[in-house]
Amino acid sequence: MISASELISLGELTVEGRFVDASNATLFAKCLYKGEEAAVIYKPTAGERPLWDFPDGNLANRELAAYLLSEALGLHLVPYTIVRDGPFGFGMVQEWIEIDESIDVVELAKSDHPSIRAMILFDAIINNTDRKYGHILPTEDGQIFGCDHGVTFHEDPKLRTVLWHLAGVEFLASELEILQRARSIASGVTEGLITSAEHGALITRIDQLLEIGSYPEPSDEWPAIPWPPF
Repeated sequence: MISASELISLGELTVEGRFVDASNATLFAKCLYKGEEAAVIYKPTAGERPLWDFPDGNLANRELAAYLLSEALGLHLVPYTIVRDGPFGFGMVQEWIEIDESIDVVELAKSDHPSIRAMILFDAIINNTDRKYGHILPTEDGQIFGCDHGVTFHEDPKLRTVLWHLAGVEFLASELEILQRARSIASGVTEGLITSAEHGALITRIDQLLEIGSYPEPSDEWPAIPWPPF
């Protein structure tokens, strides 16, 4: 059996539909390779809507940086992600996650589930400006993934999320260890994918989290919750 990563990396990308509510071109596709297939999300760079506060044509790299950092930290929160060519040019291609429809995502998001705690910490590290309920993907086997990490790693503090219920709660020892590891590897993992100023801000954020020792609290200088929240 061919692995999902091999299928997504080497398979022929065939677009089957588009998510019309997405602000950027977000396509549902299949990667076909040696008679097997994997469902994916394909976001071609050519379909990115220009943003006033992020460099043009860079959202795919930020999605890749988020995946690579999640993997390097052992969090495994982001589905397998690469940047590759496709029918509409280079873009992000990410493994499609089948969610467990029986799970109330809002209730899950308010819980103390270890993966939710990890997601809150990860979002604080990468400065996620758009963590919506719909970006939380629970599966039938108990895993929880997060998606849509294009607007991350900005050099200015812009954390915006629906996950604020741990604000001010002290980090566990294991979470402090994750931050220490992030401090030592983050720049190398994201090299070439974000700007030098964003690299510096990334390390500064981690240092601040280590110094404070607790989950961040909402800022009054930036909208704390994305709208709409789904």
